[in-house]
Amino acid sequence: MEIKRSGSQPSGKGPAEYFTGTVRVDPLFSAPAPARVLGASVTFEPCARTAWHTHPLGQTLIVTAGCGRVQRWGGPIEEIRPGDVIWFPPGEKHWHGAAATTAMTHIAIVEVLDGKSADWMEQVSDEQYQA
Repeated sequence: MEIKRSGSQPSGKGPAEYFTGTVRVDPLFSAPAPARVLGASVTFEPCARTAWHTHPLGQTLIVTAGCGRVQRWGGPIEEIRPGDVIWFPPGEKHWHGAAATTAMTHIAIVEVLDGKSADWMEQVSDEQYQA
């Protein structure tokens, strides 16, 4: 058994190549092999968002605070709120982030395949975000 104490892992800034705006990533867990799951709490300030990306084994988001947006490639922008659980299947191109005037926090859960948990693509433009 292993207990990760709250506050024992440093927060990090969401890197500019993967995010637009102010984003804080708080690592929660990374299971040792042979398990491959990892999780983080991610907080997006208003208008902040990820770049377009996919996950080789999918992604689950659990919204814990605020109001946000998600969109899969070719689909409409969907509003997300605390308690919502979002599943992106493997390989589905998508983005997620905060609403225009409200911050949003979610727990992101992914699995690692061949050393990778995400494939990052182009930034979400302001026009795409505001659509």
